[in-house]
Amino acid sequence: MSNTKVIVVMGAGDALGGAIARRFAREGYTTVICRRNGDKLEPLAEQIRALGGQVHPRGVDGRQEDQVQELFRWCEAEVGPVTVAVHNIGANVYFPILDTTARVYRKVWELAAFSAFLFGREAARVMVPRKQGTILFTGATGSLRGASGFSAFAGGMHAKRALAQSMARELMPHNLHVAHVVIDGPIDTAFTRENFPKLYETRPPDGVLLPDQIAETYWMLHQQGRSAWTHELDVRPWVEPW
Repeated sequence: MSNTKVIVVMGAGDALGGAIARRFAREGYTTVICRRNGDKLEPLAEQIRALGGQVHPRGVDGRQEDQVQELFRWCEAEVGPVTVAVHNIGANVYFPILDTTARVYRKVWELAAFSAFLFGREAARVMVPRKQGTILFTGATGSLRGASGFSAFAGGMHAKRALAQSMARELMPHNLHVAHVVIDGPIDTAFTRENFPKLYETRPPDGVLLPDQIAETYWMLHQQGRSAWTHELDVRPWVEPW
């Protein structure tokens, strides 16, 4: 079991999280894929099995400390030492400030920031004693600037970015690579296609972010030598007005 390379992906949905899991599976990593509704993970699990990969789907609410702690305990005991941990939970919702209730703001913060803290802390707890590991956080345009109507989202994603910065500074001396990836633009997903059809009428096929191509960035970050580690990078379509 000690020779098993394990990646844990929190927020392994149908787009980026799934693409990251598949990319690492192709390199021989055992994938532990997580999302709150574990029943929705089976299609992704089948894709990974079709690649010849080992996969363990887990229903985990990333906002619940006991569930995140149990996830890493179980991984270490039953699957293998966690080599890579990817936090990919988003919370991209539009609420004008006058319509943003305390409940909405708190929920978005829990999804974007608090779950990242729990996940990152537990990943660090198992990696620091081994002096080895990669922790990657998925950010967004909202990590850098708050758009109109996205106060809750921007607040949570700003906090997530700050967490990643702090963890990188603290953990790099322990040989842990912590990086934050800013996804600046629309990702090609079923949700995007259904809700923003005009986007595809005005842009070429590669005018939206393709999950498999983003996943290559995560693989590259994990492969970097520590004399030239990247902490933060951004990716966007070539037509994005940034």
